[in-house]
Amino acid sequence: AIKGKVGPVIFEIARSEIDYTKQRPVEYACAVIAAAIKTGYRGPIFLQGDHFQINAKKFAADAAKETQAVKNLIWEAIEAGFYNIDIDTSTLVDLTKASIKEQQKTNYSLAAELTTMIRDLEPEGITVSVGGEIGEVGGKNSTVEELQAYMEGYLEELKKMGESLKGISKISVQTGTTHGGVPLADGSVAKVKIDFEVLEKLSALARSKYGLAGAVQHGASTLPDEAFDRFPAVATAEIHLATGFQNIIYDHSSFPGDLKGKMYDYMKTEFKSERKEKDTEEQFIYKTRKKGFGPFKPEMWHLPADTLGKIGVQLEKQFSFLFDKLKMTNTQGLVEKYIKPVDVPLEIPAALK
Repeated sequence: AIKGKVGPVIFEIARSEIDYTKQRPVEYACAVIAAAIKTGYRGPIFLQGDHFQINAKKFAADAAKETQAVKNLIWEAIEAGFYNIDIDTSTLVDLTKASIKEQQKTNYSLAAELTTMIRDLEPEGITVSVGGEIGEVGGKNSTVEELQAYMEGYLEELKKMGESLKGISKISVQTGTTHGGVPLADGSVAKVKIDFEVLEKLSALARSKYGLAGAVQHGASTLPDEAFDRFPAVATAEIHLATGFQNIIYDHSSFPGDLKGKMYDYMKTEFKSERKEKDTEEQFIYKTRKKGFGPFKPEMWHLPADTLGKIGVQLEKQFSFLFDKLKMTNTQGLVEKYIKPVDVPLEIPAALK
């Protein structure tokens, strides 16, 4: 990013990732900030709570308890310096309802409630960038009608909570991707056909009618290389990339085979209940190996410098490729122009006192 003078890059961690990587928001923030200092980066750092998601099953069992769990996480993240929060209540969309607005009602109502909480918590001088979501990633493709129903309902609910409250700045949609990609029997990833027409149409509507930055694309890192040119061409506001980098780490020739073996054996034992009947071992490992980062965090930290360096070279190469394809190079000036640093006093976390 420094070499390419790349500006708007966000470091995100999702609710699910916080659990399986065993990193609370403050630890993640420390890791990112430490990396920035070590590499000589100067400028603002953007931290994001991604998919701060309501679990549909837990919500059905006890709505108040599950909602409070997400509220607690939002509070924890903002306290750690996360000023981008993606609210994901799309899991509560009910397609059995007659009208699209009724289908989206719980989604937009709860999103408005959580937005209000965020506005109450954000530090003075900071406006947290809040994201909403109309379709769960991996489900059916989103439509114009769904976006309109969500936004109209959301803005109505938000207005009830305060005339001057700022709403969301971006909207996540479904265009055909799945988080992590779709593993084939041999463990390779299937090529997914993304509907760029849907993405372009929804992004344009989000900007022109509702004043948002546009639509957000999730689950994109395992797409074929030739797909990435299309995202800036259809004015995608934000693109989320994760699994592809995880794959580079695990599949790199320098990654210690004995450590990988221990991690895979752990997953076969600890997560065997998650294995579907039709899954080959390769498919099961591919879908579960993300859960190895937390339990084996110390081992990963203490890999030899030479090993880390070789893996880092491959990661840097992929990042450079993506920055180029997404037209992110030489955008540092945009950040300098629009983002004015605010001195926010942060308390030392109780765990560090």
